[in-house]
Amino acid sequence: MAERDTKGQRPIGFKRLLQIAGIAGAVALAGCQTVVPRGPAPVKHPPVVRPVQPQQPVVEQGIPTDTQRHRVALLVPLSGPNAGVGQSLANATQMALLDSKNERIRITSYDTATGAALAAQKALADGNQLILGPLLADDVRAVTPIAHRAGVPVVSFSNDATAAGNGAYLMGYVPAQSIGRVVDYAREQGVTTFGGLVPNGTYGQRASTAFLRAVESAGGQVASLQTYDRVPGSITSAILRMSKSAPYQAILIADGGNSASAAVPVLRKNGMGGARVLGTELWNSESAIASKAGLEGAWFASVSDGLYRQYAARYRARFGAAPFRLSSLGYDSVLLTIRIMRDWPMGTAFPEDRLKDRGGFAGIDGAFRFGRDNVAERALEVQEIRGGTTVTISPAPSGFER
Repeated sequence: MAERDTKGQRPIGFKRLLQIAGIAGAVALAGCQTVVPRGPAPVKHPPVVRPVQPQQPVVEQGIPTDTQRHRVALLVPLSGPNAGVGQSLANATQMALLDSKNERIRITSYDTATGAALAAQKALADGNQLILGPLLADDVRAVTPIAHRAGVPVVSFSNDATAAGNGAYLMGYVPAQSIGRVVDYAREQGVTTFGGLVPNGTYGQRASTAFLRAVESAGGQVASLQTYDRVPGSITSAILRMSKSAPYQAILIADGGNSASAAVPVLRKNGMGGARVLGTELWNSESAIASKAGLEGAWFASVSDGLYRQYAARYRARFGAAPFRLSSLGYDSVLLTIRIMRDWPMGTAFPEDRLKDRGGFAGIDGAFRFGRDNVAERALEVQEIRGGTTVTISPAPSGFER
């Protein structure tokens, strides 16, 4: 039973009490001629107070309505075998927003491991006007036509140049640029005769093409280019075939650090120990590359690590773990978005034409710009593995000539 609220009642005064008593007496005198018993007075019950049902809140489907921030989707693997890289990219994008103190961009993550096309459809249904990611080339190919029909550009983290175009832009480090940069530097140091070891497969085919073009453009000569399978003994056989055309002044090993390090002793054993070993952009993503003794004195071209080291320290302090090297792509993609946001009115489509700014953009990985093929052209430096660390021997340019 609900209690009545008596706080609002005024206390009854003495005069008022007398008035009530006088009226009651008059009524009694008026009725004293004939008194007919009427039975007991009816009992008055307090009114029943029914509880008021609370109003249920309205639940919106998808992400909440937000008219004060641009909606940007991040498509990365958040489960499965590549979840570590994907989460590191996601962390990097949030870190970029916090570091820049930007409150006009809202980034929502979507897991591509459960289906890149489904992730893209969900992102578009939620109203996102720009897609950052995906990471894998096959996912880029699945997402691009869906996003293109909606007029939403894709800024991917892939390094497969064949996935670019039709509204898809690639921020990844492509082998052609790193190979061209290190070959040019070697040629400047007097190297004219080159050899090459490349693995079979898509990456090896692209590396081979880039290597041949770079050496030819630099005025050098490829005396031997050998391929191998990534199985025990195959690279040794390729080196033995290469030895027939020795000597070489430089040998490109277009593979990861472990394969390259294992190949060097075989090269030395077969009369090619004096050749300078050259690597590709794959080495830059390996944190332990400088500790491989077999690669002492090797050269490779890469994005600059100066700002990355500072970023990695802040990342570890914030997330309690070291970032994946590729996570800087996520950070820089947010910086790119913030830069273009100046010409992006709220509630309108993302201005895709601004991605082709010939002056380029700046980020943790240095200067970059998208070329006609929608692939990021990067300002690269040349590093040498020396004494368990990497040393910059040819700095990256600070920008681009228009």
